[in-house]
Amino acid sequence: MSDNGGSETGAFLAGFIIGGLVGAATALILAPQSGEQTRSQIREKGIELRDRAGEVAEDARKRAEEAAVEARKRADELELRAKEMYDEQRTRVTGAVEEGKKAALRKRDELLGGKAEKAEPAT
Repeated sequence: MSDNGGSETGAFLAGFIIGGLVGAATALILAPQSGEQTRSQIREKGIELRDRAGEVAEDARKRAEEAAVEARKRADELELRAKEMYDEQRTRVTGAVEEGKKAALRKRDELLGGKAEKAEPAT
């Protein structure tokens, strides 16, 4: 059950922002104004792009940390369930072995006519 909604949305937003800024930069370069004004506007847009990229990166980092915490929590839950299942199966197998030993001793006694000493099974 993968949830790609967050990464697809982030990729779309990043593409949308970058595309908008590239379009704005192109419009600035082609606009009829002085070179100094154009350089100033490009510098401002570059600073804006840097700030937005930082925000997007920070948001992605936070989501990654949350996902890591959730993954650790799920791993801990799975580890606990696996240990419980292991303990349960070990108890069942141990019980079955003990019952098998008892049945084998009863059958031996039955075949020997009850003459053999009753021995406790070795553990």
